[in-house]
Amino acid sequence: MSLEPIPIKTQNDILIARQHGRELASQLGFRLADQTRLATAISELTRNVIKYAGEGICLIQNASSRNQLKIIVVVEDWGSGIPNLEQAMRDGFSSGSGLGAGLPGTRRLMQEFNVESEPGHTRITIALIRPLLA
Repeated sequence: MSLEPIPIKTQNDILIARQHGRELASQLGFRLADQTRLATAISELTRNVIKYAGEGICLIQNASSRNQLKIIVVVEDWGSGIPNLEQAMRDGFSSGSGLGAGLPGTRRLMQEFNVESEPGHTRITIALIRPLLA
């Protein structure tokens, strides 16, 4: 199952993406705490798109298998890129007026986290994973 990409252009789009993630997690049987973690991560990443790139997309996909529940989220934009990725991944760093918890905090919330960024394109892929009991 794959949802159509959600355009991220306004604050309302953040809420739409967040809700899609939470609903998919609920449908798949993720616990409420996991649903909240996923929604929080989606909010952080999509908020960054609007703040730093102006617009982008969010794709939320069920990648579950027989052995695990898995939701993959890809947030992508075509802005200026993350100038210093290593610095941006440090706790407490903020290039704006935020608390600097965005990317490092999102990484801690998810089981998988990957950032690809260069001028003109940033793609962040996260995954929420829970093993299925045999």
